Amino acid sequence: MTKSISSARADFPILNQLVNDHPLVYLDNAATAQKPRSVIDSLVHYYEFDNANIHRGNHTLAIRATEAHEAARSTIAGFINAQYAHEIVFTRGTTESINLVAYSFGEAFVKAGDEIIVTELEHHSNYVPWFLLCKRKGATFRVVPFDQNGELDLEVFKSMLSEKTRLVAVNHVSNSLGTVNPISEIIQLAHQAGVPVLVDAAQSVQHLDHDVQALDADFYAFSGHKIYGPTGVGVLYGKEKWLEEMPPFLSGGEMIENVTCDKVTFNTLPFKFEAGTPDVSGPIGLAAAIDYLIQFDPAELKDYETDLLNYGLEQLSDIPDLTIYGNPKHRSSILPFNVAGIQHYDMGVLLDNYGIAVRTGQHCTQPVMDALGITGTVRASLALYNTREDIDALVNGIKRVQRLFRRKS
Repeated sequence: MTKSISSARADFPILNQLVNDHPLVYLDNAATAQKPRSVIDSLVHYYEFDNANIHRGNHTLAIRATEAHEAARSTIAGFINAQYAHEIVFTRGTTESINLVAYSFGEAFVKAGDEIIVTELEHHSNYVPWFLLCKRKGATFRVVPFDQNGELDLEVFKSMLSEKTRLVAVNHVSNSLGTVNPISEIIQLAHQAGVPVLVDAAQSVQHLDHDVQALDADFYAFSGHKIYGPTGVGVLYGKEKWLEEMPPFLSGGEMIENVTCDKVTFNTLPFKFEAGTPDVSGPIGLAAAIDYLIQFDPAELKDYETDLLNYGLEQLSDIPDLTIYGNPKHRSSILPFNVAGIQHYDMGVLLDNYGIAVRTGQHCTQPVMDALGITGTVRASLALYNTREDIDALVNGIKRVQRLFRRKS
């Protein structure tokens, strides 16, 4: 039996509070999503009953903790339809997942004269690591631009692909504009040129289809905290054939097989990429978040979030002197805007006075802001527990701020 979306809000205890004497309207989900009670309970249970270091302990707590941690890996593998559980590497988040690939793949496969392709829509986390790799290796860093609608220029992308291209790194959904990139087409084009693709799924895995085998993604990275799980845990999916050939990212305990004075050999997948004591509770909490999310019918959830996004776009469009950025054919969860005469930072601070949480600034996408000719935006971002009433509160809050500025002028 599927869970009703209308009941979801009650599952998130943090939403049941007043902020600055107003009911909390949380619209900062692209930065981090809130946690359902089941995720919080899973973390409390782990620390109350099972807390121990994992994999090599032979006492009861260590065995229980290890079983829960590895069961979480299997849950996550099933959620994204990885072929093997050992293709799931735990990290601290999307940023670390991408840096792992940039370093390890770069060490194994990138040399002077090669090329890496990213896009102008990337978060700095999927931009800077590849820029640094190219600097380190003497490779060429190539950037696919976006057009006035916030959509990638695929003709330029096609023209960039060559025998020199070693990897394409692209987000599925832009964190600053909400553009849904044609990820299947991008992967197909790259693979026709013999080029692997890393997908930054930080803003998509919780909203869109996430079958890595259907996508044929070579690497797929996302964070736990944006899919209703804990902070501090992330996932890197990598096809077995690539992970086997890549050297470790970090070294130390757990990632080794044998150590002598003159030789070191490495552990099997995924452990050669998981050096040191891991965040045991993080994957357990992330698995609980996935168990929560899969209670909803995927099609119904997608329709609900699409309807809410369209309602938000319609309502914001009716506000005088408000500019919405981007007009892509497909958008997900992000409402980026500015209001004439009001700095985005000021708007965010004043909306907070009414209990409305949004994000302001460049959103770690300075190339996007530079291309748009602005210093930043106000970004409202949606999750499954948001409602039309939240959108109405945002609209009313913006109008109140406008009236305040008109009185001051």
